[in-house]
Amino acid sequence: MRTDPEALTGLLNWRARLLKLDGLSPVIGQDGALEWGTLADAPDDAELVFLGMEDGKACFAAVPANGAGGPAYADPAIWSAMRTLPPSDLATYGGARSLVDWHARHRFCARCGAATRLAKGGWQRDCPICEAQHFPRTDPVTIMLVEHDGQLLLGRQPRFPERMYSALAGFVEPGETIEEAVAREVHEEAGIRVNAVEYVASQPWPFPSQLMIGCYCTCDDPAITIDRTELDDARWFSREELEAARDAGHEGTAELIFPQRSAIAHNLVTWWLGR
Repeated sequence: MRTDPEALTGLLNWRARLLKLDGLSPVIGQDGALEWGTLADAPDDAELVFLGMEDGKACFAAVPANGAGGPAYADPAIWSAMRTLPPSDLATYGGARSLVDWHARHRFCARCGAATRLAKGGWQRDCPICEAQHFPRTDPVTIMLVEHDGQLLLGRQPRFPERMYSALAGFVEPGETIEEAVAREVHEEAGIRVNAVEYVASQPWPFPSQLMIGCYCTCDDPAITIDRTELDDARWFSREELEAARDAGHEGTAELIFPQRSAIAHNLVTWWLGR
């Protein structure tokens, strides 16, 4: 349907639903789910992104006037939504947020600078001058567990709350394989050389448009050399420490707050604990 302009135009009717957003933040209804309106709720000049069909109704989101102006983790509404929204709603919001944020920040052609036009229901932008086609981007990020002698290496960034540790992570650079990115990031951030990188799972992370690629690896030498421009701290945690922090819930233990449930780090460490 994205490639059929007539079909898309036919969906712009009174039955269509509009995802309500406060800028880029979700609007949560009294039932704790995403709140939807009609196309009449969209600004007159707003571009509309086609999200898909649900219960026979077309679902859209309006592109805001401005894209993200700062890191998503600085917005309390984002964290509240991730803790409370049902998984299906969180996935819908995440996809919509990535799309409308990309459109808001890519209104002009990267080749010639001309104003671009929304195409394929919002899954493309076209330049009418040089005919370049632009597509929503997804940035690959490796996030990895490192094991040595029955312990896991976790780190904390300066923006993390006290006692919160997570798996090390970093963007895949041009020309790298996933395995090379894992090895480079762990060595850069913690000074550790890793072995036998394995893929575990992935998760979209729409802040703004990342794909988290969860991996597992081991190392022979556990000596840590922290890059203080990247991490506040990095240390090894035993299985007992991790299990205690997970069982303690949101507050964690005196040593560790377990990664939050909506983050892939939570699933990776839980996966490791179940091995």
